[in-house]
Amino acid sequence: MQTWEIRIRGIVQGVGFRPFIHRLVRTHALKGSIRNTSSGVTLTLEGDEDRLSSFLRELPEKAPPLAVIEEIRTDRIPFQGFSDFRIIESERQAERNTLISPDIGICPDCLREMRDPADRRYRFPFINCTNCGPRFTIIEDVPYDRAKTSMKAFPMCPDCDSEYHDIRNRRYHAQPDCCPVCGPSLQFYDAAGQPAAGDAAKLARDALKEGKILAVKGLGGFHLACRCEDPAIAGRLRRRKQRDEKPFAVMCRDLSGVKSICEVSAAEARVLSGARKPIVLLKKKHQGLEHLSENGWLGVMLPYTPLHVLLFEDGPDMLIMTSANLSDTPIIRDNAEALETLRGIADGFLMHDRRIQTRCDDSLCWVLDGQEYFARRSRGYVPQPLTVPEQETQILACGAEQKASFCLGKGGHAFLSQHIGDLKNLETLEHYEQQIRHFERLFDIRPRALACDLHPDYLSTRYAQDRAEEEGIPLLQVQHHHAHMAACMADNGLEGPCLGLIWDGTGLGTDGTSWGGELLAGDYRDFRRLGSLRPIPLPGGDRAVKEPYRVAFSLLREAGCPVGGVRDAEQLSRLAEAGLNCPLSTGMGRLFDGAAAILGIKERCSYEGQAAILLEASAREDAGFYPPVIEEADGLLRFDWREAVRALAEEKKAGTDAGVLAARFMNTLVEMAAHMAAMAAETSGIHRIVLSGGSFQNQYLMHRLPARLRGLGLEVYHHRRVSCNDEGLALGQLRIASARLQAERHGGRISLDFGESGR
Repeated sequence: MQTWEIRIRGIVQGVGFRPFIHRLVRTHALKGSIRNTSSGVTLTLEGDEDRLSSFLRELPEKAPPLAVIEEIRTDRIPFQGFSDFRIIESERQAERNTLISPDIGICPDCLREMRDPADRRYRFPFINCTNCGPRFTIIEDVPYDRAKTSMKAFPMCPDCDSEYHDIRNRRYHAQPDCCPVCGPSLQFYDAAGQPAAGDAAKLARDALKEGKILAVKGLGGFHLACRCEDPAIAGRLRRRKQRDEKPFAVMCRDLSGVKSICEVSAAEARVLSGARKPIVLLKKKHQGLEHLSENGWLGVMLPYTPLHVLLFEDGPDMLIMTSANLSDTPIIRDNAEALETLRGIADGFLMHDRRIQTRCDDSLCWVLDGQEYFARRSRGYVPQPLTVPEQETQILACGAEQKASFCLGKGGHAFLSQHIGDLKNLETLEHYEQQIRHFERLFDIRPRALACDLHPDYLSTRYAQDRAEEEGIPLLQVQHHHAHMAACMADNGLEGPCLGLIWDGTGLGTDGTSWGGELLAGDYRDFRRLGSLRPIPLPGGDRAVKEPYRVAFSLLREAGCPVGGVRDAEQLSRLAEAGLNCPLSTGMGRLFDGAAAILGIKERCSYEGQAAILLEASAREDAGFYPPVIEEADGLLRFDWREAVRALAEEKKAGTDAGVLAARFMNTLVEMAAHMAAMAAETSGIHRIVLSGGSFQNQYLMHRLPARLRGLGLEVYHHRRVSCNDEGLALGQLRIASARLQAERHGGRISLDFGESGR
């Protein structure tokens, strides 16, 4: 007989882990104890070596769906002589290291129960167990128990309490456990905000059938829902929400409904149907869905709460399901706020009385190489941390401005926030600051250093500067594209030097100019700028982002092409000749915008990235490329886009299909990147390259560029667990700050001001 102490670190509390261990211990006829600790659980088990080894082998293989086992450490200790297996009181440590599960979609067992007329939770819209339901959005503080969640308003009835304390039950220690007797209740309100009598779910379904627009309270906030097959209903929603062209997400009753409108691979079906239930961007099967999405992709999800399941009972097969918020403000979470803010937009309100503690938008992703490739990492994934090398200090990285997020580092974990939104108004800034405080409380983090972007006008930068001054802690400012490169390195667990192909719209460079189409070399501590684009003048400055015809004018003018056909050409010519308000940018996003405008695809944008998205969507076929011109100036490789622009304009004038030219233009960028990366690899001796930045949301590029680079003998890495856009950038700031602080602490000398050379 032997005694083993097994320490398990990860998400193992509130996820049915102890009942699982109890069953596994009985299966292997072992004795001992289990206790929760601040970082996971500790088991002390006795039995013969074969049984103990078998137990240890099966533990990670058969763990509950919500459990995340990060580490198992085993030590042999002196024989204890246990007579049974018991659960002992949780160990309290000075520092908390408990991890919290994300919200998880309804599990098959709960779905079966809510559809069973004989079950006491038949058609109950809040059914859950240890394998599914709300977690992150209801928790107020740790340790995770009902008294510290928004379920504290609903004392358990005797039946639920019995389940809760029965270790053999699927709902053992499930903090949101409830039933129709003791749980939250559903209410339906009319357009005027008055409660309606009757079955709330049925009233909502009837309203949807009539073509009405409903505000529906979900896990992390409200959605606006309506039938999606009728363009007139979608048009009404667009007018009311002032969302003229931005695509809508769709929720389908089941996978067969998704397949009726979209192409769905086996990997995409797996992600759609999995426990996390993100919105998955899928290729549309046919025309006729333009009122939902103007490009080639449609964001689709499956029902992830029991309330959603009820909406599809004898109802429509699919619904528009878009976040309920006013322009550029956080998603609405409170009943009173919904009734006030959405009046005039919604024709009815389907609400419940369980408070949403934390806002959390739906996650949004493509499926690339068989796994999620995020545009937005939020519900279902946050706050599950990323494992990183042990940090020497607790750090808060404050992110950027667009697609704002933050990241907190502690020990071997990086806690990246949910989607916050663009930091452009007071409401979003308050949400951002509230969530920082919430994460610090949940994960017991007291930042001893801060990291932020170089840009002085970002609200995230100002927050970091003010807080660093108030608390007297170090502030490290990180160049935007270096942070992108570091984020992709951290996402893939890379250490040491890498090349970084970083393409986005804009980011302040170390020389004070706007960067965005960069080739870097470096590690977490330092970087060099090896390549970029020929700078593009932006007439009107920031106006060029929403008015791509301004970029088209500059591209054509610089390339020596006629500009008379461009909108406002005379006015733009005066600006350019006078050099007034025409800042230079090397942003790849602006190059995409300009090409889209030259081809007549989009001249004005109603949402961020619209021109580039439509350029990608218009591509018809792989139609060759224009030979890329790469020159060297001041030690920097530069893509001279003028020759490609001249060819693009001439072929457009000759009548070549815009879709063919769009493909040709993007193929040229693939070739340019390949040539530049090959040159950089040869001179630097570095053969690993990471791809990051918002331009790599372009799936046309992502299905071609990695293969092209691998063909040159490079090891290519793209994002897997965090977004390639600015939402993931805080992770890179965190790793850079950690590396620099460690270097300083160990006597290393590094420069935090890289100067114009980028060193």
